[in-house]
Amino acid sequence: MKNIVFIAQHGTGKGTQCELLKEKYQLDHLSTGDLIRDAIKKQDEFGKSLENTINQGKLVSDDIILEMIKNYIQNHKNTNGIIFDGFPRNLNQAKCLDKLLNDMYLKLDKVFYLEISKEEALKRTLGRLTCPNCKKSYNKNYNNLKPKQDGICDECGSKLVSRSDDNEEAFNNLYDVFINETKPILNYYENNGVLKTIDASLDKDEIFKNIEKVI
Repeated sequence: MKNIVFIAQHGTGKGTQCELLKEKYQLDHLSTGDLIRDAIKKQDEFGKSLENTINQGKLVSDDIILEMIKNYIQNHKNTNGIIFDGFPRNLNQAKCLDKLLNDMYLKLDKVFYLEISKEEALKRTLGRLTCPNCKKSYNKNYNNLKPKQDGICDECGSKLVSRSDDNEEAFNNLYDVFINETKPILNYYENNGVLKTIDASLDKDEIFKNIEKVI
């Protein structure tokens, strides 16, 4: 069983790499973003509170995220491993995840840091489009990632959508949080001997090849 963490700022293509690993190695993809969005869709009091937090470019509290993570792991015990996408985001979460895995007789095998400039990450973020039906991703700011027909999915013909938090204000808020809270955990994982930095400015296939070399 391989348990893997991806650390990256907004707009690095982290989700794409997680999906490639999931498909090739039959790993479970635990995206905290997806867990939160699923909760928001319910539009109950809890979901609306989460939506307001996300739209302001703020992070959901550690206690809420940790409870979601714990429930997910307990419901996915028979697996080849879990890819943690979007978690941990700060040192406290990193230590809590280690404790949670240890209590379940599991361990973290590798942490990948996808490194990219702020400017490139912003360009990718503002151009992101996703198919709500088949989940295929596009980017209107890159010719090789644009849909054949503007705003329409190549695969299923559905209308593409952008995420509500894919705007410059939210990006800048998240970037500041990343620098102040998330980057410090790199030293923690480096000291634990599980950190590997990957150049995320490359083509997605090249990035994946570099990740596979480590795995």
